[in-house]
Amino acid sequence: MRIPLETLFKKCYSKYAIAAVNVFTMEQIHGLFRAGERANAPFIVQITPVARNYAHPRMLLGMIHSAAKIYPKTKYAIHLDHGIESHVFDAIDSGSYNSVMIDASHDDFDQNVRRTKAVVKKAKVKNIFVEAELGVLSGVEDDISVDEKMAKYTHPEEALEFVSQTQCNSLAVAVGTSHGAYKFSGGQGIQFDILKKIQKLLPDFPLVLHGGSVVKPDEIKKINKNGGRLDRTAAGVSPEEIIKSISLGICKINIATDTRILWARVHREFFNNNPDKFDPIIPGKHYMDAYEEFMIEKFDLLKATGKAIQFN
Repeated sequence: MRIPLETLFKKCYSKYAIAAVNVFTMEQIHGLFRAGERANAPFIVQITPVARNYAHPRMLLGMIHSAAKIYPKTKYAIHLDHGIESHVFDAIDSGSYNSVMIDASHDDFDQNVRRTKAVVKKAKVKNIFVEAELGVLSGVEDDISVDEKMAKYTHPEEALEFVSQTQCNSLAVAVGTSHGAYKFSGGQGIQFDILKKIQKLLPDFPLVLHGGSVVKPDEIKKINKNGGRLDRTAAGVSPEEIIKSISLGICKINIATDTRILWARVHREFFNNNPDKFDPIIPGKHYMDAYEEFMIEKFDLLKATGKAIQFN
């Protein structure tokens, strides 16, 4: 059952967070829905512009709608992540999305406001939730790369002004995380002083944490053991930081890197241990199983396990 994001966030605010997971393939969609049904946890399926280009929007949405029928007990929403106007307006017109994100965070404040307001105006007509972003994360988001030196934190006072002017429904904030497998430089972690100030100025307003993958060191070791060359210093957001951020208004936590690292580990291990194999179905099944277990752990971490019952 599809659930409006406004409903999800009202229930979870300061208590638990909703995992928002980027999907590209059938295996990922199966694994996500299987885990959601098994854990009785609500979740958000995220489609990015690159995923749309890779698989085509109709293919992705078709698989998601099919998964909802295969796993009828799931409670979920569909979200367009990191879109520009052409992606966002197409998603709004399609009627298949609960929410869209307009990413104008690389523009100056006034231009970000103008672009976000235009999306909010169109989305409200169809009761579609709008996520915006203020502040710039470093790292890589699909095909967009931002140099570490250009990364800037969200200013709390600007966040208040931005939400007031745009009337967006949620806000992705830059508080120290990065996209990709290297979440932090210098080990600074999430800047909780900034997050606390934003929550104080925007009480009960849903905030979003991009770059929320954990990036387990053991997974990196296994990949490298089987022929990979990932940097051993790859580091994600610690479980302790995730839990603390939820108490400070983070309602939605984006996850992408962890699922890609998992894909690399499963497939490298399989073909390294079975050099005579070539059939994609066998490692594909292993990946779905591993993905399901990964998401079960993630729902537990976000304290979302068992919470889908709230949306019956």
